[in-house]
Amino acid sequence: MATVFEMIINGEIPSTRLYEDESCIVILDINPVSKGHALVISRKCYPTFTDVPMETLSHMMEVARKIDRKQREVLGAEGTNIMINNSPASGQEVPHLHIHVIPRFSGDGKTPVFNKEKYADGEMGKYGELLKI
Repeated sequence: MATVFEMIINGEIPSTRLYEDESCIVILDINPVSKGHALVISRKCYPTFTDVPMETLSHMMEVARKIDRKQREVLGAEGTNIMINNSPASGQEVPHLHIHVIPRFSGDGKTPVFNKEKYADGEMGKYGELLKI
């Protein structure tokens, strides 16, 4: 079954397209965090960040950077959130790689919230050893 993004790419579902090329498209998010919230979507369906070839991911990040610049220039955004939700546990709702580019403004009250944890004594070192590349 096609993802909602595949249906958008194929023109089966309408969208407001900001950009498109052979690797990706950019649309406005239908449920924006703030007006101008854009999605950079890979044309080929890669379910997660770890599935996409580096060449495609690099290109998508460059496109996200261009959208960021446009949001700052035209909307007066003072910052952006650049986000990839990677798998359902992280909040990914559509199993098709996409990058959120969310324009941000001082005092907009839309800061992403993470419930932060603390390491117990000596625990950070253990995680550090486990996660070394």
